[in-house]
Amino acid sequence: MDSQRIDAVVIGAGAGGLCAAARLAHGGLHTLVVDDKDRLGGRASTEEIDGFKVNIGAIAIEFGGVFEETFHTVGAPLDIRAPEPASSFFIDGKVIDVGRGGWSLLLGQLTKQASRILEKFADARSGNLPDGRQSTEDWLKGYTSNATVHALFRNLCAAIFACNAAELPARAFLTYFTSKGAFKKFGFCPQGTIGVWNSLGNAVRRNGDIWLGTPATTIHTANGKVEGVTVLRNGERVRIDTDLVISNAGPKATVALAGGEAFPADYIAKVKNDLRPAANIVINVASREPLINHPGIVTFGKTRRLCNMANLSATCPELAPSGWHLYVAYAVPVPALGDFDSNAEVALALEDLREQFANFDQARILSIRVMRDDWPAQRSCAGYDLPRETGIEGLWCVGDAVKQYGNGGTQACAETAKLVTDAILAARPRLSASRI
Repeated sequence: MDSQRIDAVVIGAGAGGLCAAARLAHGGLHTLVVDDKDRLGGRASTEEIDGFKVNIGAIAIEFGGVFEETFHTVGAPLDIRAPEPASSFFIDGKVIDVGRGGWSLLLGQLTKQASRILEKFADARSGNLPDGRQSTEDWLKGYTSNATVHALFRNLCAAIFACNAAELPARAFLTYFTSKGAFKKFGFCPQGTIGVWNSLGNAVRRNGDIWLGTPATTIHTANGKVEGVTVLRNGERVRIDTDLVISNAGPKATVALAGGEAFPADYIAKVKNDLRPAANIVINVASREPLINHPGIVTFGKTRRLCNMANLSATCPELAPSGWHLYVAYAVPVPALGDFDSNAEVALALEDLREQFANFDQARILSIRVMRDDWPAQRSCAGYDLPRETGIEGLWCVGDAVKQYGNGGTQACAETAKLVTDAILAARPRLSASRI
């Protein structure tokens, strides 16, 4: 077996892994990224189907915050176009733009209890939050029984966190909307979401390498410390000796790679008992006729499973062949944090699409992807995150199972990468220019 030594190995070329690798490489550590797939981006990558650039999972990239800051820090261009307006609600066949009026405008049209709900948002901004055991649905029931309001909150939970309002802690929901970015400004990449990962990949390669189609098979540890990683490259096993491994494969897969006996018992218990993988259904649709004229993302009102839809080609026509419109719709099953019948849940989502858009039957479905189990929409639902430290010195986790409380999406993954790499680089003297 070939063996070589490197400063850092990152397992997984998803959002958290690439952000971490780019930061480490920029900080002077010669960094190797390995991934079993043949493209960058993990569960937020892009594939081509009959000339359409179809995103596998995440499609919207937030401006501002730690994600954009990562690109600026490592000197990677971020090619994102913002739709205008970016987000609206689609209720009873009408688009409601709340860009200026916000929550007060939307809720004021739907319920007489709007002021009571808004007061609770204000309380949350002041730090007065539920204890984390009450669900968003139960919290909302305390202020309104309006079915449309409950449907909107369910679909907001589904769109952002890939779960139902009955499954998401109200504390996490309110934290996101009062102290996190709340997805106010975002855009789409004209190369498909993989375009942003290719840009970060180029930053990694300035002081490292990326091996695609190269699964990690073992994380080596001894005496509570990480010692290296064995990968399968071109059919041959290769051992990489290193004292620093960052896993973007999720805590469950990380434990499997290193062996449960290597970890402290309390960490194994958390992996076994606390993780709550969240599922969703991604439906990519092409249409000769426009389904909706809104250029960004719309969140739906009363639906069975459908939560939101993005009009990608309105802002990025490069994603579709000439004369075609490209959309991606998201639905969340019931339950999203437990077992469900994939075929039945997909059927309900398609019923919603036909109901929402009278001309949907002329559209062409390019792909339907159910993201669940070991390939979920979120490796753990917000409010159920594990620590980034694993209990093994030099072995860290990043990504959407170890988020800061109440955060979500690629922004949350980028934040985990920054927190981990800041701690690593602070503990290591910057390498001399001759090593970089």
